[in-house]
Amino acid sequence: MPQLRIAAAQVNTRVGDLSGNADLIVEWTRKAAEQGAHLVVFPEMALTGYPVEDLALRESFTDASKATLASLATRLADSGCGALAVYVGYLDADEVGPRNAAAVLHEGRVAATQFKHHLPNYGVFDERRYYKPGQTLDIIQLHGVEVGMVICEDLWQDGGPITALGQAGVDLVVSPNASPYEKNKDDQRLPLVARRAAEAGAPLVYLNLIGGQDELVFDGDSIIVSADGSVVTRAPQFVEHMLVTDMWFPGGRQRHAGQVGEFTVRRVALSADPLPAYEPLPLPPVAEPLPEEAEVWFALVTGLRDYVHKNGFRSVTFGMSGGIDSAVVAALAADALGGSAVYGVSMPSSYSTEHSKDDAADLAKRIGSHYDVQPIGAMVDVFVNQLGLTGLAEENVQARCRGVTLMGLSNQYGHLVLATGNKTELAVGYSTIYGDAVGGFAPIKDVPKTLVWQLARWRNAEAEKLGEIPPIPENSITKPPSAELRPGQLDTDSLPDYELLDDILDDYVESDRGRSDLLAQGFAAEVIDKVLTMVDRAEYKRRQYPPGTKISVKGFGRDRRLPITSGWREG
Repeated sequence: MPQLRIAAAQVNTRVGDLSGNADLIVEWTRKAAEQGAHLVVFPEMALTGYPVEDLALRESFTDASKATLASLATRLADSGCGALAVYVGYLDADEVGPRNAAAVLHEGRVAATQFKHHLPNYGVFDERRYYKPGQTLDIIQLHGVEVGMVICEDLWQDGGPITALGQAGVDLVVSPNASPYEKNKDDQRLPLVARRAAEAGAPLVYLNLIGGQDELVFDGDSIIVSADGSVVTRAPQFVEHMLVTDMWFPGGRQRHAGQVGEFTVRRVALSADPLPAYEPLPLPPVAEPLPEEAEVWFALVTGLRDYVHKNGFRSVTFGMSGGIDSAVVAALAADALGGSAVYGVSMPSSYSTEHSKDDAADLAKRIGSHYDVQPIGAMVDVFVNQLGLTGLAEENVQARCRGVTLMGLSNQYGHLVLATGNKTELAVGYSTIYGDAVGGFAPIKDVPKTLVWQLARWRNAEAEKLGEIPPIPENSITKPPSAELRPGQLDTDSLPDYELLDDILDDYVESDRGRSDLLAQGFAAEVIDKVLTMVDRAEYKRRQYPPGTKISVKGFGRDRRLPITSGWREG
């Protein structure tokens, strides 16, 4: 019975960094070789990073990708890894157009190549804009084991390559993925992978990317299942990790080449003879998926950390107001970067309460961050007096003075400014453009207000379990939220209760339900009309808001694209 040791390298790549990603692939392939692996799988487009967006349309980038792939094959052989079959995703192009591709590198050469067939064109994906679908399947024979491949969406869609591989006959299927994180997505993966293994009649290696890329974050959660769909091993989420496991293959299946359905199947022999029997490694442990709050927290930490580091920043700054949103952003930043890289700024105006200033100082002490107080009263007075501002104009100039202050400190010291607004505020336009909306990244942009509170309580509880000081002051969690732009101001002066508001927004924004659907759900007509009007009028603000980590099925940005100028209104 043929035997094979398989390594699945769940790594964190950087888009466009061909040299750095190649180094990463060599480093992890060496680790696999040290553990005696025969086959190594890397994520979708690991060499280029994912998604490359319009870089796919640049001939110079495509040429560099192909050249780097060829040199990588040589590097792997020179480093003593030539005998391994290494699956590497990259950007290719031929006379038809750009291709989302994966190659098998072996003995210093590109031994096999396959193009992605199903090109996703929904949500955050625009692959039909860039790539042409592939119609060939390269099945390699490695130490007598027939190995086929499906790339990401080819696994997620019914039919196509997975069906063809089952008809052609394979002993093992590998599936490199770059599947973005969404809440509870891990619940979908295992049933899917198990079902596809049964369709192919072979064990399946599902290997996913980890790390942040702009507003996307990838959680790993790679899985290896047997032919009957049972879990062999599973990787942890949000960390680089390599699954190494031994598998046995019964062989004896009918094997076909040539045309199988709509695909041309090519068989590439790397080594026909099975390996001599060897002692298997202990089975790797099966990592359990994280609970919901932990999963979301680590997604936000990963997205923030990678955005900061991959864009060359060393520190962040933001308005530390003592409120729940800035407190959660502060705790996320401290977990992602360390407290010493966090520069909180209190910017009190004449309407700021003493408890807000005290809560902000307490927060900074708890997370070990820098803390600076920059009063804005004199700045506000200049604008208000010179321009004769009152009411909303006066309120907004306070937020804009805070924004200018933060951007000035960013320019002076090189900090990345974080916007601290949440998804609920962004949905209804409860923010000041060029004020609290300034910044380079918005860590909780896709987190509804009610979930912000939930995450704060969870993070504090986790700290207490570990005997640590909870990072978020209790007063920041329990006090009524306020922008503090006028005397006694509360969010509920302008907005419905957040529980009710988030419930309506979940239906209207996430699920695209209309006014009649919301009425049928039992919401009051006057509340519906108020919320929908606020959401529709705020599109221009959302377009100008910084990017932030996506955790939901439908985040603002690439997921939800509505016209700013529109005569359509629900109702």
